[in-house]
Amino acid sequence: MTKALISVTGVDTTGIIAKVATKLSELNVNILDISQTILSGYFTMMMVVDIDGAKRDFAGINQELQPVGEELKMAIHMQRMDLFDAMHRI
Repeated sequence: MTKALISVTGVDTTGIIAKVATKLSELNVNILDISQTILSGYFTMMMVVDIDGAKRDFAGINQELQPVGEELKMAIHMQRMDLFDAMHRI
């Protein structure tokens, strides 16, 4: 299983989770875990996803998420989970 970590941050608005999840579904990316919170009007979401069955490669998925972020006026970042894990072991 190839996992990635997706973070979504910005000013809270309606439909953030729905729009991001819809795009991931269209790309055949499976959401394994999700956590979100709103703090003083700012939305933060972290998602662990499985990209093995995705219709695009890592870079392609990340590229497809950027217009969603622009539409929502949110920052969306995607990292490879193995690199994320290695960074935090050091």
